[in-house]
Amino acid sequence: MRILAFIVVCLTGALLLYGTGEFPDWGDPDSPASLHVAAYYIEKTYEETHAPNFVTAVVTDYRGFDTMFETAVIFTAGLGCFLLLRDFRGKKEHYYHHIPTGVILHIKDEKKSLTVGKEFGYMDKEWVPPDLINKTVCRILIPFIQIYALYVVAHGDYSPGGGFQGGVIFGSSLILLAISYDLKTLVKRIKERLLGILAALGVLIYAGTGVLCLLMGGNFLDYGKLAPLLPGHEDHIRAYGMLVVEIGVGIAVMAVMTIIYINIVSEGRHDEGL
Repeated sequence: MRILAFIVVCLTGALLLYGTGEFPDWGDPDSPASLHVAAYYIEKTYEETHAPNFVTAVVTDYRGFDTMFETAVIFTAGLGCFLLLRDFRGKKEHYYHHIPTGVILHIKDEKKSLTVGKEFGYMDKEWVPPDLINKTVCRILIPFIQIYALYVVAHGDYSPGGGFQGGVIFGSSLILLAISYDLKTLVKRIKERLLGILAALGVLIYAGTGVLCLLMGGNFLDYGKLAPLLPGHEDHIRAYGMLVVEIGVGIAVMAVMTIIYINIVSEGRHDEGL
């Protein structure tokens, strides 16, 4: 079976490489996209969407269906990672270090645990003593990283950025917390169930916006029909609709990125990682 799978992958890859020979050269001004598609977007995007950021307008408006399914693919990737790696049967053993003395405690009964604080701290089996400088610097930087992530999401319709970029930045701040402290600290701060809810909520916000447009008498993801529900000038309603979609994408990307990291580094046990 593995040999057959390897042959199929090789043949598929060869066909894809062969097909690239028919593509136009990079930046070719005579390519089909450059002859009519790009010119239309440059001339009509602001007139039709009132979004100064052409990239966001194309991604969330002109090809909004494609972006919605991209978000669904990200959610599916996180769900697949969870189903394949999550281990509820593995026996969890707890390791602690006594901060004043440095003594290591190994508790084999998974139902028993110690209160983590000034006296006891989490640790992994292959434990490296925590670096005070790393922990302090990361503790200071993480809030600023998260604020910048929110800025990127909020200004995605007016400047470079958006839900995918902001979600990755916010997710990386959570991963930085796990790396600088330990995985248990991250899992304690943001629960597995909450991450799952946020991942599904992000996709629901995107799809729900499209359904709401249908209920208001327009087409799916026709943001202009949201005018009675959103404040502001009617010309900017489409941009506001894109912003709602970007928020949904950001939430989904952040949650899925964190889910994948936690399950990969802990082999699905959520007890220890990097």
